[in-house]
Order: sequence, then C-alpha cells, then structure tokens
Amino acid sequence: MTSTAPPPPSPAGAPPVPPGGRDLDPETPGWLRRLRAFGYVPSAPGTDVRTRLVPPYARPSAQLWAALGVPAGSRRAWERVMAWVGPLLVTLVAGVLRFTHLGSPKAVIFDETYYAKDAWATIKQGYEASWPKDVDKSILADPNAVPLPLDPGYVVHPPVGKWVIGLGEWMFGLTPFGWRFMTAVLGTLSVLLLCRIGRRLLRSTFLGCLAGALLAVDGLHLVMSRTALLDLILMFFVLAAFGALVVDRDKARARLAAALPLDADGRARPDQHVAQTLKLGWRPYRILAGVCLGLAFGTKWNGLVVLAFFGVLTVVWDAAARRTAGAGAPYAAMLRRDALPAFLSTVPVAIAVYVTSWLGWILSPDNGKGGYFRDWAAKYDRDSSLSFLPEWLRSLWHYETEVYKFHVGLTSGHTYESNPWSWLILGRPVSYFYESPSPGADGCPTTEAGKCAREVLALGTPLLWWAGCFALLYVLWRWFFRRDWRAGAIACALGAGLLPWFNYQERTIFYFYAVVFVPYLCLAVAMMTGALLGPAHSTERRRTLGAIGAGVLILLITWNFIYFWPIYTGQTLPMDSWRARMWFDTWI
Repeated sequence: MTSTAPPPPSPAGAPPVPPGGRDLDPETPGWLRRLRAFGYVPSAPGTDVRTRLVPPYARPSAQLWAALGVPAGSRRAWERVMAWVGPLLVTLVAGVLRFTHLGSPKAVIFDETYYAKDAWATIKQGYEASWPKDVDKSILADPNAVPLPLDPGYVVHPPVGKWVIGLGEWMFGLTPFGWRFMTAVLGTLSVLLLCRIGRRLLRSTFLGCLAGALLAVDGLHLVMSRTALLDLILMFFVLAAFGALVVDRDKARARLAAALPLDADGRARPDQHVAQTLKLGWRPYRILAGVCLGLAFGTKWNGLVVLAFFGVLTVVWDAAARRTAGAGAPYAAMLRRDALPAFLSTVPVAIAVYVTSWLGWILSPDNGKGGYFRDWAAKYDRDSSLSFLPEWLRSLWHYETEVYKFHVGLTSGHTYESNPWSWLILGRPVSYFYESPSPGADGCPTTEAGKCAREVLALGTPLLWWAGCFALLYVLWRWFFRRDWRAGAIACALGAGLLPWFNYQERTIFYFYAVVFVPYLCLAVAMMTGALLGPAHSTERRRTLGAIGAGVLILLITWNFIYFWPIYTGQTLPMDSWRARMWFDTWI
C-alpha cells in the first residue's frame, strides 16, 4: 500500500459507507470524532482484526505482471525475490558511490585528526593515546615510521566508534583508506537497512527502495560515509535499533492476531480477555534493539536520548496493539504485561553493552601506565564511602563526570558552528577540507587564469532536505490527524536525533550531527511520495499525474546530488564552478 492506502471495504452485509466516512461508535470520544474533519476514517465494522494488526504488503498489479510476462503461478515467488533484489541493487549503487576513490583526499580532514589516531591506539592497546600535535604529516608520509605514544590520551567520547574505525585500520593500515573503510561499510549497509525498514514500515517494496535510494544520494550521508567521524557510526546503530523494533512490533502483533477467536466466517474478532491478558513471550528483536542502542550510546552519548525515545515508542506500540485486539484498558494492560519486559530487554542490556565497550580501558594497568584516569580511584578514592565498589568502576564514573563537565561547558566559538534551528534548511554546512590548487596542479586546468578550488563540504542534497521539510509537515499531519502509526514512528525517530540539541543551543554544535536523523527524513519523503502517487483505487488520471509529480521530484533530487558531487568528494573545480555551487553565503 502507499502511505495513503484506502480504508478496508465494508464486509458483505454491512451498511454502505456514508459520504462523510464510517459512522463512529456512540461512545467514541469527542476529540476522535473531530478528527474526521481532517480525513480520519475509522475501520469498517466487521473488518478482520488480523489485517489491522498485521497489514498485508502492497502487491504489483496483474497488468504489470502480464506486461513483464510473469505467469500467475510464480508471481508470489517473484515478489519475495524482488523484496531483496531491489534493496540489494540500491545498496550496490550506494556502495559504489561511497567507495569510489575513498582514500581521496589523501589528508587528515576535519576531526579525523582525533578519531583516526584514537582508533589506531585503541586497536593496538585498548585505550587512546596522547599524540604529538604535528604528527599528521608524518602519518601520511609513512605511518609505519610513527611510534605509538606511551602516554594515555584524554578523550570525550566512548570507545565503540573508535573500535569500529580501528577495525578498518587493522585491515588496511593507518591510511586514509584504512580509517575511512568502516564508515563507508556502515554507510552502505545503512542504505540496505533503510530499504528493508521502509518496506516493512510502509508495506511497499517500491517505497522502501525509494527511501534507501534517497539516502544513497544524500550529500551529508555520503560525506559522512567517506570520513572517519563518529556520527555516521552512531546513525547506523540507531537505525539498526529502529529496524529491530519495527520487526518486533510486527511479530508481537502477529502473536496477538493468532490468539484472537474467529467468527463463523473465519474472521478474527476483538477479544477483551485475550487482548488484556496474553503474554507476548520471548522478543529477541527487542533485545537486539537494546544491544544496538548500547552500541549507539557507546559511540556518542546522545545515543542515550535515543534509548529513551525508542523505549517510549515500543511500549506505546504494545498498548496500541492491545487496543486494536480489543483491550478496554490498553495502557493498563501494557503496564501489567509489557512495560517491565520492555525495560529489561532494552535499558539494562544497553548499559551492559556500554560498560563492556570500555573493556580495553578497564583491563589496562591502574598504576599510571594504563588508560586516562584508570588509576584515579587507586590514587584519590581509597577511603571514600563507595570504596566497596571496584576501583575500575569508580575511576570510570569519575572519568565520565569529567567528560560531562566538558560537554556542557563547551561554548568556545567555531567558524562552522550552527544552531539546530538551521539544520533542516541547510543554514550552515561544514567544510571538512579545502585547498586552492594552482593551474596545472591537482587537476586544476592549465587554462585557468587563477587558482581552482577543491573542497569536501558536509552538505545535505539541498532539494532532498527542502522537500524533507514539507515531508515532515505531512508526516506530522498524518500522525496527529490521521492517527497513522507509521508517521508517528518516523516523527519519533527524527525527533530523537534533532530535538535534544535544542536544549544545548549555547553549546558549540555542528550541522553534521544531523546525519543521525537523515534516514527518517528520507522515509518521510518516501511516504509523501506515496501520497503523491495516490491510493490504489484512484482514477488512472490521478495516478498518472501523481506518478509524473513524484518522478519529477525524484529526478530533481538525483540531478541535485550529481551537481554537488564534486564538492562532496573533494574534486578540483574551476573557481567559477565552485562559486556557482555556493548558493548561499553561509555555505562558504
């Protein structure tokens, strides 16, 4: 189905649907009645509850299969194949874009100066080291000639992201390709994840692949996939957790649907006793979400905020499922049956994963020759009231409190800092790398009268992000007035990545933090595109016009990405061509 799928038809024997929509139960709350003015349509009386708990996937029309020459008996098998072939093809394109000339620029760009070296030390000795300030050029010239420093380094982010980056360095060495390899891998895999998540969320292989394709051609996601920073890694683990929770939602609702009684016609009917008392059993995907959220938290601390958002989301889903199945008091039933298991499968799991990620630091010596602050408890906290706790735990807690003080007190100005209010409209992108090659050098044409420009600019594909602003409004409308859970899920995930930063507007923060919510912006645009295409029951003229509008939008976004490709990948441009891409002064 598209994002504007029609309501289920009236079953045989039911009264026809009135022009204003289906009649609501007399006991329906007034606020729900008022939603009808905004397009809300209640479910038809007598509808099989199973189709509401686990909606079917959209299927290609018989005319399309006939045009492709696919016989009727093999169409279901082809549908299953295309559910994977489509996402894999989109992922292949994304991988080519991310791995092409991955080692270029051959330089330490932006904050790679921290994370590439921290990752190398973490892989080699389990904790970060304090590097000389002028060591980057020596690393680029001959990394094998650069010794690993003995002194520990003070760092302000947990170690998971550095373990991930270090894995690429372990395979390919302390080189630009080596320290960018794993972010490119995760950036490519995140496209596959989004295709599959979008398919399950929107119940459409086409819209799922569209969401993944939009992510593949987003400039910010591309640049972050080709740079050894932590935020792309954080984005991947958050997206994996979101996907795990969406799968868990489907499986839990399928258990509820299977437990409901059937009427004489074989249709499942709501049952209050089943809906309020059924235990949903073992839920491994929610535990997987807890693991992924722990890895996100262990990459950057804002993963903890995402854990809170997603924790609320999953229990609200459980309450909604029980209400659909017939529970008279769905939230009370959720609190009795689901809240504690949801907490135990996410929060303690995430915390355990977070602490485990510090294992290299924990196992390092506590005699001053281990990780930074590893010896703090042994030196300064021997006789405290918490001395019954392990020394490593007290030292780690002290380290974390110092890091927190650093983060909340970070107000020093930066050329590329920005306010979260400006992120969605691309107010202040971040230049990771800039050079001005002379004519005849580094690809600058000899015919140029002056120098050229070579830049890597962390900038989202403009038309995608600006379309995303309208898509966000559409999603909020669908959520508030059409009670569309899919829109609510997208809004929740996007809000988890964006809203917390408004509490730190005085802090030095940057636009590239927005990469965490880019996948959900793409989902919003895909959902809006489904609305442009129109419901399946629309007239041929409506569907044709919708397809033209949606096609033009996607082609413009793709063209926009191609146009900005040179400044995403650090290609040399004549100065006039570079200036033509600086659409606003704040982009310079």
